[in-house]
Amino acid sequence: MKLLHLDSSALGANSVTRELTAAVVEHQRRLDPTVEVVCRDLDAEPLPHLSAATFASAEAAAQSAAVLDEFLAADTVVIGAPMYNFSIPSTLKAWIDRVSVAGKTFRYGANGPEGLVHGKTVIVVVASGGAHAGQPTDFVEPYLRQLFGFLGVRDVRFIRADGVAFSPEHRRNAIDAAVASLDVELPKAA
Repeated sequence: MKLLHLDSSALGANSVTRELTAAVVEHQRRLDPTVEVVCRDLDAEPLPHLSAATFASAEAAAQSAAVLDEFLAADTVVIGAPMYNFSIPSTLKAWIDRVSVAGKTFRYGANGPEGLVHGKTVIVVVASGGAHAGQPTDFVEPYLRQLFGFLGVRDVRFIRADGVAFSPEHRRNAIDAAVASLDVELPKAA
């Protein structure tokens, strides 16, 4: 199995999503010791945002192709998606712009859009300072569900740690609960 591990938090060692994506990857390694992991740190090595200059750059085109190939080659994608101002980090959006490619991951046909990415599992780790899960203020989970569904991914799972800014105790409890949920949320594939 090939696993793509994406982190996008700007908080480094203080990041809840980085701690949890590492736990998810380790959990997957326990389930399948032969898993091949490719890591991409979107904060340490951000992709340039789409612009006229990036469309005109041969270097940016090669980088975009490499990012798309990583995504398509992965059986499982683990994404750290902290909530920043009710949404995802712009570095994660730049990655999304590289994998949402007409003719490669989706197409428009006679019946409308059709996702071309099948048989892939996407595991999204969301952390937020407040309690946003299932609330009108959560634009992370609905957006990513819609996006990956549009691309054809039907197995999209979410691991959440909400309210991590309430107190150090609440933060620890939210992280511990998220880690404890891994056995339920990520059963071994058949």
